[in-house]
Amino acid sequence: MILSTDDLSDATSLETEICIIGAGAAGITTARRLLARGCRVCLIESGGRDYDGAQQRLNAGENVGTPYYDLVDSRLRIFGGTTAIWGGRCAPLDPIDYEERPWVAHSGWPIGTNQMADYVRQARQLLGLPVNGPADRGATNGEAFEIAWWEFDNTHDRFQAHNARDVTDHENATVLLFGTVTRLHLDSNGQTVRSAEIRDRRGRSHTITARIFVLAAGGLENPRLLLASNQEKANGIGNDNDLVGRFFMEHPRARGGMIETRQPLALLRLFHRMESGDGTRRLSLIRPSDALQKKAQLLNHGMTLAALKPEGHKINPVIRLYDNLRHELSPSRGNRRLWRSIRSAVIWLKGKLEPYLTWAMVRLGKRQLGLIIRAEQAPNPESRVTLTRDTDALGMPRIQLDWQITDFDKDSARRMVEAFDAFLQRRGLGRVVKAPWLDDPAKKWEFDPLVSMHPIGGYHHMGTTRMAATPDKGVVDPDCRVFGTDNLYVAGSSVFPTGGWANPTLMIAALSLRLGDHIAARLEDDAPSQQDAVPAAEAEIEHGTQQRV
Repeated sequence: MILSTDDLSDATSLETEICIIGAGAAGITTARRLLARGCRVCLIESGGRDYDGAQQRLNAGENVGTPYYDLVDSRLRIFGGTTAIWGGRCAPLDPIDYEERPWVAHSGWPIGTNQMADYVRQARQLLGLPVNGPADRGATNGEAFEIAWWEFDNTHDRFQAHNARDVTDHENATVLLFGTVTRLHLDSNGQTVRSAEIRDRRGRSHTITARIFVLAAGGLENPRLLLASNQEKANGIGNDNDLVGRFFMEHPRARGGMIETRQPLALLRLFHRMESGDGTRRLSLIRPSDALQKKAQLLNHGMTLAALKPEGHKINPVIRLYDNLRHELSPSRGNRRLWRSIRSAVIWLKGKLEPYLTWAMVRLGKRQLGLIIRAEQAPNPESRVTLTRDTDALGMPRIQLDWQITDFDKDSARRMVEAFDAFLQRRGLGRVVKAPWLDDPAKKWEFDPLVSMHPIGGYHHMGTTRMAATPDKGVVDPDCRVFGTDNLYVAGSSVFPTGGWANPTLMIAALSLRLGDHIAARLEDDAPSQQDAVPAAEAEIEHGTQQRV
């Protein structure tokens, strides 16, 4: 059932079994698993079925660190979340990403591939991918670099309402639209979340109580809500060790250099491959092998080859028009449909022409063969989300993002490019001319608008409620429960201790399925008796503003 806060009476009190805050990939996937396990769920979404400018403006905040995208547009308030404009790229973490790496401070997950492998397979099925990923690591024979793959979920609107009817129409599910949770309230014991405060777009306040609460609002809004919930705890919920909002990570992008080669087609056939033979579209990229990462003490990276203009040149007018359509049109349903049509045509054309299109542009001298970096960031506690004194239209403090890229991040990228240069020369495939910024001590990082329509990062907000084995190292435990609470969990990439190179949606889905199973098993173990359930039913009849959902 889908409801809107517009239809609620003033000061409505809602009651449910499990309250999930945020209806993006994490929230919807968690809800799907819980519903399949027989739980009762209320999914609260700040936006509606379609784009709403007033709700979107609640995102506004301040960037004070490394230049970043305007925060008002960095995530969507809509049922389905930012997946409404998702490109469908899926990739799992590499095994090394879970490991504690001595050369990467604050690295290591408290869970590993053994705990996640089955959930990754389930997430692949959920996203329309084959159960097992591609095994082909390229013809590099275990050398310093190997092939990795993006796989694409071709149902780009998989999490939109019309494709989520298994949730919206489920008898045990209530979806509440235009409900912005602005604060969580703790019980007198300081450990149990007793209620969440919901503000509607008219500014009215409602409350919801639940046995379990799940934050699934993204890597910026999850810490924002925890920090803003400071009525019972001055520093916010889960923040006894001042870790909420810290360790913000992205996948920063850059031009790594230009490749000089007499064999551009051979190089492209090896490293720039597009496949769709079994109905799943795949695109290859290059990553440093685990052995190289350990030997050279590198971060994980994904690199791609592309036909690029030299640095400082103007963007092609056709590309600029394409980019403007992508970024300047509001993401309404009609505009999203237009964008998907254009994008599908471009994908079809590239699938037919690559790698020969890139080769031809290089051979004709129209472009140079460039190396594009998509970097892993080392976890950094000084890269963080905090609150400002300014408030949004609902009275909630806005966020301040201080994104920091470290010297180690840059040094790792530089040494990786140098290693790739040596790798190409060893194989007789050419050489890499490093981008000048990599050797410029005055530049911590350099974003290049010619390398991508998203030249800064992937809008991947990770790490701000990181998972750890102990509360002095993170915000949530290995089950994604907030330390110091007994009924508050977090879903999404904000729990990632490290981010690898991979786009996070597949891992968000896998962790959400795992979280759903954990919560369902917990509720089964301590299910209330029938007698305990009677007073709630009687209260619904007695008080007209109370509603069980």
